[in-house]
Parts: sequence; structure tokens; C-alpha cells
Amino acid sequence: MSSSDPRATKRTVIPKRRQELLKWNGWGYKDSRFQFDGNNTCEVTGDRYKISGNKLPILKDWFIGVIGASLDRKSLPQPELSADQLPKAVVNEEFLIDLKKTDIEYSEDAQDRLFRAHGHTMDELFILRYGKFERIPDIVVWPENQEHVEQLVQMASKHDCVIIPYGGGTSVTWALLCPKNENRMIISLDTVLLNKILWIDEKNLTARIQAGINGQELERQLAEKGYCTGHEPDSMEFSTLGGWVATRASGMKKNQYGNIEDLLVHLTLVTPKGTLSKNCLVPRISNGPDIHHFVLGSEGTLGVIVDATLKIRPLPKCVKYGSVVFPCFEDGIKFMREVARQKCAPASLRLLDNEQFSFGQALKTETGSAFQHFIDGLKKFYVTKIKGFEPSQLCAATLVFEGDKEDVLAHENKIYSIAKQFGGLPAGEENGEKGYMLTFAIAYLRDLGFDYYVIAESFETSAPWDRVSDLIKNVKKCLERSCKNAGVQYPIYSSARVTQVYDSGACIYFYFALNYYGLSDPVKLYNEIEAAARDEIIASGGSLSHHHGIGKIRRRWMNQTIGEHGVGMIKAVKNYIDPDNIFASGNLIPSDNPIENVTSPAENIKAKL
Repeated sequence: MSSSDPRATKRTVIPKRRQELLKWNGWGYKDSRFQFDGNNTCEVTGDRYKISGNKLPILKDWFIGVIGASLDRKSLPQPELSADQLPKAVVNEEFLIDLKKTDIEYSEDAQDRLFRAHGHTMDELFILRYGKFERIPDIVVWPENQEHVEQLVQMASKHDCVIIPYGGGTSVTWALLCPKNENRMIISLDTVLLNKILWIDEKNLTARIQAGINGQELERQLAEKGYCTGHEPDSMEFSTLGGWVATRASGMKKNQYGNIEDLLVHLTLVTPKGTLSKNCLVPRISNGPDIHHFVLGSEGTLGVIVDATLKIRPLPKCVKYGSVVFPCFEDGIKFMREVARQKCAPASLRLLDNEQFSFGQALKTETGSAFQHFIDGLKKFYVTKIKGFEPSQLCAATLVFEGDKEDVLAHENKIYSIAKQFGGLPAGEENGEKGYMLTFAIAYLRDLGFDYYVIAESFETSAPWDRVSDLIKNVKKCLERSCKNAGVQYPIYSSARVTQVYDSGACIYFYFALNYYGLSDPVKLYNEIEAAARDEIIASGGSLSHHHGIGKIRRRWMNQTIGEHGVGMIKAVKNYIDPDNIFASGNLIPSDNPIENVTSPAENIKAKL
């Protein structure tokens, strides 16, 4: 196993008070960040990632040239707010009296409450940097077992309090935001102490796991026993098993291991009506609608996921990375389609457009980058060998193969043979590994952008194969048109990758960034632009979401995408299992007040120019 494989990283147990280790107003660990030094050279701090400890001498040129940022214009964040600057807690004395009779740990500390008041959308981080939330949880509780969760749900129901489950805090859908008009006491139920593997069944290859364990720790513990789940979302260092189930998550190795719904065998959900679970662990059952599918994607609206039983597999004996370069994005999409048609996708297969591929040049280190030399060599090769080749059209696919050594070798040969049919050139294992591993560090770049008036976000969809290419073109044109009409003065950055292949289509993942200097209400503008892009996605045949979920940020489109009766079915389950709306996050179901469906929580925070 590669030393840079996320399963092989050092153990990092997220502490109960997460702000001891993680940033309170940005992504990830406190010791890891991209920053410009006194010579305006970007450096990557810490030692957690392969890129850590390096200087990136040409990132400045990309930053200035591609999105028009200026290192002379800084937009530094406000200092951490004091307790008296944060919303006062709503206190339910009767609940507190009952809570103190238990052995459940809790905190009314303002910073503990703030840390769990948000996810990681651009809006939420903008609030942390430049404003303050109107509503945050009133208390944080840390259950350690199913009995604790059952006690908390019973007490919340008895005293008419609200519970919002908190997993890894990586939500990008406003799912963790407290409804502003909620007058009841809001309890943030943090699952971080529900972090154990309860048992491993080696005969049936299943494991029962508590819901609060994060993906990196889960894979590390399973690897010690010789197993894995293979579920590796981009956020696996921080996102949790419970969060994966609650959002119908997908991972980078979905092609081999499946999405979370494919891995799920059993789960335990504590609801106001009682604890929900099946009475048998079987591979398949025909008992009417699968109750698990009421919970998958429920986004904290029905109860607390306490644990889940997942399929596991023996660790692969061989893990190999690879990469292929194509003359243009269309050739790469045709390659992806043929791989899906032949049902031979490797564990991970991701196709980057020219914008994402070229961004790798900006991450060249001082010591020289194989990736950079590789690009230069390829340009020379194509320019001299293939008439009419345009370097600006170059794109690449990154690959991960897993299995027995002989099977991996045969799989590689087949994939590279298919790639050759579409003009693809094998580009080496090192480049494939760098591309895959960069995923875990790239989220930190958004914090750097914030410092220089650049806001950025990702969004995703899924589409049928015959719509993939047009959808990407249409969305990019929509972003450009919307920004121009809104008066954005600087070039925007938009890129796409095609990933998670299926027989009938694929997932498409977009990155979008703009320089908002000179604009007084950038959050409102950004959300109007992204909403236009979402309308374009749906009009072009794409889904509302592939794996991020709905939360509150996309609930306005629910009637349009699943219909009035579909929304009615969700409401019916909600009304039965939670008649008093104890789990009142407001996710999934469109609000009766249309304004609440479209208003960003940060729109009233003006930019400091």
C-alpha cells in the first residue's frame, strides 16, 4: 500500500472539542493552510499531505492571471467572536434538569455552540469571517452509546426541544444551519464519541460501526484487521458514517465498492416514535419498501443514526495509480462512456477538463514537479507528432486500480487499450497518484482565496451519457453569462470533472470561483449565479444532486424534481415518525415561506472593500 494512501496516514482522533485541532472559520486542520510568505511565494504549511511543506512559486501567477486577484488587496477575517457577541442561548430549564440526572456530557460554552452552527458552504464561511449567525445551537451534547441517544431524544420530545445531529460538519447544503425562526431550545447532538467499531463478522464480511466515526479513522481501524469498506469521499478525513448515510453519499472508489446505499446492510435510527431497526441481517429482503431507504438521504429530519452495519472487503493486495492524457475533453468523455459500456471501470476513474488539468501547473513546487515536466513533455510530443494539436484542449484522467496483482495488471492493460482508441496516452503512475491525493488538500485553497476577495464553491450533478458533454458546456456558458450580466469585473474560473461512472451516466463535479472586489453583496450575487447554474443543470437533463444532498440550499427545487406527490410522501413519513418536529432542521422539504427557500444566511453581510 502506498505510504500516501489515506488508509496509511497517522492516526488522528478528532477531539470532543474539535476547535482544539480544527479551524473555527475555515477548512480542516489548524496546522495546514496555503499562504503567501513575505516574498509572495505560496507555501503549504504542516506535514499532513503530500504537498505539505512545499513552496509553490508560480501559484501567484495563476492567482493573478486566471482570476484577477491582487496580493495588494487583502480581506482578512475578523477575530474570533467573544461569547457576548454571539446569540444568547434559549434555555429550557426542564430539559437541563433532566439532562443533569444523566451521565451524558454537555456544554453551554459559546464557542462549542458556534463550532456546530454551520457546515462548509461559502456562505457559512463568509459569515464566520465577516459577520455573525442570527441563530446557533443553544447546547451541545455528546452521547457515547445508543442508550444516551435514546435518552436525549425522549427528553427533547418531553420538553419540546429541537435536535440537530452533527457528524463531521462537512455539509455543503446549509443542512446544519439553525432555522432563524426557531424559538425552542436547539440541541446540537455531536456524534464524535460514537466512534467505535462494535464488531467485525469475518465469515459474512460485515462490520457494525458507530455512526460518529470519521472515514479516515474507520479505514485505519479496519486496515489493522485486514479489511476496508472502500468508501472514500473527498471529505473522508472529517465526514462520518452517519453523515454518509444521512446524505446518500458517494466515494471516489464507488466504481468498485459502490455508493453508501450499496454498502449498507443494516442501521439503527433513534426517532421520537422509538428506535428503528430490522430484525435480521440478510443480503436482500422482499418486505415491501426498504425502510433503510427512508433513512438514506433523510438529512437529520427523522432521527439520529446511531450505528450502521456495512459490507467490508479484505484489503486489496495491490493498489496502483495511473493516468491518461487525451487531446481533448470530448475524447476523454467518449473513453469514459466506453469503459462504462464494457463494465470495466477501475476503482476510481476521474476525467479532468483542461482548466482543472492546467491548474496542476500552478502547484509546481520549488524543487520541480514531475507533473510540470510531464505537461511540458506532452505538449512537445503532441506538437511535433500530431498535426493541429491544441495544448489548450489537453485533458487527463486519473485512475486507481485495486485487487490481486494479476487482476490489476490485466485491468490496466484493458483500460489503456480502450484509452488508445480515443487518442489517450498513458501518463504514468506518479501523476495519477498526485492527482488522486491532491483531492484531500485542495479544499484548503478556498481559505486562501477568501483572503484576497475570491469566493469559490463546488457543486455537482449526475446526467445521462448523452447529456454529459452538452450539460458541461451549457453550465459553463451560464456561469460566464450570469457573471457578465451581474457586473463581475474580473475573469471567472469554472472547471468540471466527470467521475463516478454508471451504465447509464456519470457524476459531474464543477468548481467555480470569482473575484468579488468592488461588489458590495457578493454572497447574494454568488447564490443568484449558482441558482441560475442549477436551473441550467436541470434544464440540460441533470439531477438536483448526485451526492451532496439537498439541505436547505436546494430544497426550492424539490417539487420540480420529484413532484408534489414525491414531496408529499417525504412529508408523510416525517409527520408519522416525528409529529412534533423535534428534528426541525428544515432540510429537504420546501418551506411554506418561499422567501426562506431562496435567502442565503449571509446575504445581509456586506463585503469589506
